[in-house]
Amino acid sequence: MQRLDLLRELVIRDIQILYKRSALGLAWTLINPLLQLAVFAFVFQLVLPVNVPKYSSFVFSGLLVWNWFQSSLFQATGVITNNRALIRQPGFPAAILPAVTVTTGLIHFTLALPILLVFMSIDGIELKPIILAMPLLLALQFVLTVSLTYPLAAVNVTFRDTQHILGVILQLLFYLTPLFYDLKSVPENLRLVYHLNPIVLLVESYRDILIQGVQPDWMALGILSALSVVLLPIGHQIFRRQSDRFVEEL
Repeated sequence: MQRLDLLRELVIRDIQILYKRSALGLAWTLINPLLQLAVFAFVFQLVLPVNVPKYSSFVFSGLLVWNWFQSSLFQATGVITNNRALIRQPGFPAAILPAVTVTTGLIHFTLALPILLVFMSIDGIELKPIILAMPLLLALQFVLTVSLTYPLAAVNVTFRDTQHILGVILQLLFYLTPLFYDLKSVPENLRLVYHLNPIVLLVESYRDILIQGVQPDWMALGILSALSVVLLPIGHQIFRRQSDRFVEEL
């Protein structure tokens, strides 16, 4: 219970710091994906038209999933170096900080969901009972993301280029994730590369549940869940071993 209270307080602190002196505040949670959607809609509906039905809902759903994943990884990588005062406090549970970043991303994701529902309504999409499986995807993405943030945050303390390298990798993954184009348009011989990216499965699963109203690929999600459950303690162990050196490195 004490850890949950600490998690809540740190999440509130992060949100307050993030939007301090910002006139629009939490509205930036919506502005960023909406601007991205506007650009993609202009380019791929007017300039270079792609044949993707219900394009606004298609793109916006993918962007919400991606932005949560991308921002959580990038910000969590620097979460130790950016919180020197907390890390230097005796007894402070440093392992909670990556989870704080991912939880903050989840809150932003949740706040943007109503806008997605508006787009879905405009596109004539009706929610189906399979929507009840949505929390399973949220839990899976949360665990997977946290499991990746632990080693990244730990390594970045001693190798400060980690965050910059990650930024480049995420930029490449952005284009290798079918956010503004359909996975079906990718040549068959190249799809294996896409399936190696776990966020592709998550994006497609969210779209199956929200837009198509059909069952996602539960077998693939089960494999990804098992992988996440294995990666989480490994990532936490790497973080814990490195944590003894955090104070002296900072």
